[in-house]
Amino acid sequence: MAFTRKRQREQQLQLYSKERFSLLLLNLEEYYFEQHTAFHVQHQGSPEERKIRGSLKICSKSVIFEPDAISQPILKIPLRDCLKIGKHGENGANKHFAKAKSLGISLISSQVYFIKEHNIVAPYKIERGKMEYVFQLEVSGKVEDVVETLLQLHRASCLDKLGDQMAMITAILQSRLARTSFDKNRFQSVSEKLHMECKAEMMTPLVTNSGHVCITDTNLYFQPLNGYPKPVVQITLQDVRRIYKRRHGLMPLGLEVFCTEDDLCSDIYLKFYEPQDRDDLYFYIATYLEHHVAEHTAESYMLQWQRGHLSNYQYLLHFNNLADRGCNDLSQYPVFPWVISDYSNPELDLSNPATFRDLSKPVGALNPERLERLLTRYQEMPEPKFMYGSHYSSPGYVLFYLVRIAPEYMLCLQNGRFDNADRMFNSIVETWKNCLDGATNFKELIPEFYDEDASFLINSLKLDLGKRQGGQMVDDVELPAWASSPQDFLQKNKDALESSYVSEHLHEWIDLIFGYKQKGSEAIGAHNVFHPLTYEGGVDLNSIEDPDDKVAMLTQILEFGQTPKQLFVTPHPRRITPKFKSLSQASSYNASMTDSPVSPGEESFEDLTEESKTLAWNNITKLQLHEQYKIHKEAVTGIAVSCNGSSVFTTSQDSTLKMFSKESKMLQRSISFSIWALSSCLLLPGDTTVISSSWDNNVYFYSIAFGRRQDTLMGHDDAVSKICWHNDRLYSASWDSTVKVWSGVPAEMPGTKRHQFDLLAELEHDVSVNTINLNAVSTLLVSGTKEGLVNIWDLTTATLLHQISCHSGTVCDAAFSPDSRHVLSTGVDGCLNVIDVQTGMLISSMASEEPQRCFVWDGNSVVSGSRTGELLVWDLLGAKVSERIQGHTGAVTCIRMNEQCSSIITGGEDRQVMFWKLQY
Repeated sequence: MAFTRKRQREQQLQLYSKERFSLLLLNLEEYYFEQHTAFHVQHQGSPEERKIRGSLKICSKSVIFEPDAISQPILKIPLRDCLKIGKHGENGANKHFAKAKSLGISLISSQVYFIKEHNIVAPYKIERGKMEYVFQLEVSGKVEDVVETLLQLHRASCLDKLGDQMAMITAILQSRLARTSFDKNRFQSVSEKLHMECKAEMMTPLVTNSGHVCITDTNLYFQPLNGYPKPVVQITLQDVRRIYKRRHGLMPLGLEVFCTEDDLCSDIYLKFYEPQDRDDLYFYIATYLEHHVAEHTAESYMLQWQRGHLSNYQYLLHFNNLADRGCNDLSQYPVFPWVISDYSNPELDLSNPATFRDLSKPVGALNPERLERLLTRYQEMPEPKFMYGSHYSSPGYVLFYLVRIAPEYMLCLQNGRFDNADRMFNSIVETWKNCLDGATNFKELIPEFYDEDASFLINSLKLDLGKRQGGQMVDDVELPAWASSPQDFLQKNKDALESSYVSEHLHEWIDLIFGYKQKGSEAIGAHNVFHPLTYEGGVDLNSIEDPDDKVAMLTQILEFGQTPKQLFVTPHPRRITPKFKSLSQASSYNASMTDSPVSPGEESFEDLTEESKTLAWNNITKLQLHEQYKIHKEAVTGIAVSCNGSSVFTTSQDSTLKMFSKESKMLQRSISFSIWALSSCLLLPGDTTVISSSWDNNVYFYSIAFGRRQDTLMGHDDAVSKICWHNDRLYSASWDSTVKVWSGVPAEMPGTKRHQFDLLAELEHDVSVNTINLNAVSTLLVSGTKEGLVNIWDLTTATLLHQISCHSGTVCDAAFSPDSRHVLSTGVDGCLNVIDVQTGMLISSMASEEPQRCFVWDGNSVVSGSRTGELLVWDLLGAKVSERIQGHTGAVTCIRMNEQCSSIITGGEDRQVMFWKLQY
């Protein structure tokens, strides 16, 4: 669980310092400056005088004394409540004390907090009335400096305006930072080279800690100004796996560094005083990581999620991370959806859609009656309008759920108090009901509800959280009738999140929280409008001149809740749940099988076929060159292979179609239809006819049995660039900006009456079409143009579904994944782009150093032919090149894989035809 892990790390740091003290004892936005070993002198000058040894902490808004004895409470004296601050023992007061050269520090205050007596976490006890507290420093020579510091901070705390207070405290802080620098003796090695140093703050939940950031060629360091909780925090660059720029208080000042792949908790979160410092440090680490770690984008995660390689839970974690949400900033804590709406039945039925919450609506719109009232108020509201007076995620809501494991955070947020017992997180059923019916309650959930650690539901610390109106003490969270234990509740929640229903509808909730329904007219239409201050760009803090207004605005931003960074401006693709064992095994076989029942024997056969394909693709990096032949005089442009694999047909820019026997390893035929280059070829079912497209605007049909041309289709006004065939239909693409669909079967015997080809459809483009491909069942066609456009067409209606401008030059190749969910395209710009067929969204883009002219893929991995002659194996889900295999001496121009995915044939500009086999 994210928060639990975060707390464990902080507790480990506290063990280092052996203190009960925590920065959570400070007020929000308060700084801890320095500490001194001291004695709290009680009943000074009297026979009952005694001294309690401990540590005196000087903070920007308070003085905190932590006794060494845990039976004694920690004292917190707010500076604003101090009536007088001075040296004890001067001006004749307590002369005996003064003669002993034990000058102390005297604080006369009207209010003092007593905290963690006997080390028990509980609401702070407050003592009011005029009281004097005397502290004697172990190093008496520092008394004067400490008193001077306290008087300065006291003046800041007593200023009337919050803005003036903040400005003065900030000036004191910056002055201290300017007088210090990073201690280079803290470098791990004397050979380290300093790259940059700057001032920053280390952020943990509800806490800021100022100091110096330093980065060398091997390490990132943070040295707290106060040396707490340890003198230096060190991150080895070699261990870094991810870094993210963050916004803090809606400003671009944050940087979060992770040394793990999937953990939600970062190893350090830094907030800078200047955006340029943040950007410079990010650039340095990012440059280092380029050579070590693959960068993941929202689109690359989307591809993994759609293909079943990420669970819904993992996917939401990644999206939260990319949208600036993490466990170090409670105003931007990860947000997860309520997915179950049935909390009353004794059994939970995850096969019943009525069990689930409507994921297409925000929480505030789930109750029609409440929504009607909110809409009435919204319509009467002056600009800027908003529907909801509270957010779905805020520090208060996060700690509402986590109070049982993070009580000190709740006490920090609420100035030493827990919430009213009846408003606590007492019951799952009550909380859901309040979210549905409450006038100001629209909160979603946090990731802990879908994790494995149930401690946040159990009062294992035996906290005194108060007594409810009915007389019962607040203890463990009451569970729904269908949950037998906290662990059972979490397991069923997890099962619900990963259920088919949620998998099919999760994209609707993503649209609301991270996507195109987050802002603007779509948000209004979806009843998803929150206060303007919650949105990125909703306010420019730097433009606010009045310091009071600025502090008030920042406080509201941090405490009210923030909307995640918007990741998508178009509808998020839907995840189609598989009907077979694994999404990774989905293929064209699956598409045909889902429409009609099959016998057990057939299914077993298909499963075996799919397993062999999966095995082959899992070992695709083990391709080895088997044979190669130079049978053309110019670049090879097309490859077709007979069903039994014995005959290979190739076309070339040398204008010839050639037939090569794999058995005899000899060229058997060479055919020329004109003086123009041939651009592609294919074999018709039955292996009796081979078709070739030509730059002379024609398509030629050649009879293998009779060894002569049997038909010519003069169908275009410019070169025919690519042809496809399915179910007696020919699809031809041309530089004349059209793709044409023809019906007809060529004449069976040469010399007989020529067959009339009927034009069924013409798919018009604005520019030359360079390539086309069909999906497995030939209901969709993808075309790529010379100006970088990828078009997806519905062949049943001959209409354009999507047009995506995703390449900066000619699209070299484009093809559907076996399950028809995605299109992959390559271009002269060196990019491999994955497009979601349903929405037309570009969901992944990977760049290579050179154009990839052709490829084959299974939806997860790609084997592409490069302009340099290499075969590149790409892991799309890992966003990286897995293998480079040297092959041709010029560009690889065409590629063909056999049905079992165990062998590949390539053709190149070097006139070679190469035969590759998997060796595993």
